[in-house]
Amino acid sequence: MQLQVARIGKPHGIRGEVTVQVLTDAPAERFVAGTEFVVEPASAGPLTVRSARWNKDILLLGFEEIADRNAAEAIRGAKLYIETEELDDEDDDEGWYEHELVGLEARVGSQVMGKVAALTTLPVQDLLTITTDEGKEILVPFVDEIVPEVNIEDGYVLITPPAGLFELNDDSSDDAKDAAGDDA
Repeated sequence: MQLQVARIGKPHGIRGEVTVQVLTDAPAERFVAGTEFVVEPASAGPLTVRSARWNKDILLLGFEEIADRNAAEAIRGAKLYIETEELDDEDDDEGWYEHELVGLEARVGSQVMGKVAALTTLPVQDLLTITTDEGKEILVPFVDEIVPEVNIEDGYVLITPPAGLFELNDDSSDDAKDAAGDDA
């Protein structure tokens, strides 16, 4: 199985470097010269790291296969993957990968609220996207206080939401209309 570790952003400079949205906790280990990534779409890869450097908080990568800005623009939005066999399983107690969470039931107590549709990794905290049976998407901060239990074996995540979390994105609720105010 493959694990996404980055998404390629816009080109940087004229020598083929690109900005990268990092989706791994260990960028110093993943993005070293000589590392080859599987790429989605497949037509853009595979890509081999030529250089990696930080410009403030942005990772810049150069690839052996990408020589100039035009080639860098062509791979914008591509996703970089590694094979999961490369992962060190001893460190996996601290977190979850998206492929492990997607499809799990989202429960509040014994009530099923929907299913996990995605995991969004952000600098401050991660977010779970829960899709309800009605098709509504709810963003849930993926922190211990709100998601105290992830049970892969039984197929669910337990959520202890703060008041209003599931109503926050519901445009049809009276509270959402009152909060928006009247323009008239």
